[in-house]
Amino acid sequence: MSTAKSPISTPHAPAPAHTFHQGVRKGPFVQVSGQGPVDPATSEYLFPGDVAAQTTRTLENVKAIVEGAGATFDDVVMLRVYLTKREDFPIMNDAYGAFVEANCPGGVLPARTTVFTGLPREEMLVEIDAFAITD
Repeated sequence: MSTAKSPISTPHAPAPAHTFHQGVRKGPFVQVSGQGPVDPATSEYLFPGDVAAQTTRTLENVKAIVEGAGATFDDVVMLRVYLTKREDFPIMNDAYGAFVEANCPGGVLPARTTVFTGLPREEMLVEIDAFAITD
């Protein structure tokens, strides 16, 4: 028997700007769409030029969507980080590490890939997506 996939929607993360959902759940699997440093209440991009603050805000949005799927951030097994500038890596990495360690009380941190690329909006320095598996 196949489990139907269902969209994830929460007011605690930014509404998608295009033709996709904040995330999708199928059985125990949760895929979070790429998130940026956007305020869910105003849809404004935050912290121009500050990759550390953008990383934290982006991870807060990812966490809200994971929780909107009925999971916890500790259920995240993989995060993909997209950065626009290689020189931002150590700053992003420090902010990322602080957030992930604080939100993974089980002590097993998610796997991660970091990619350097262009992003859809000029003010975005970071974008992050996630994959979680729930019990």
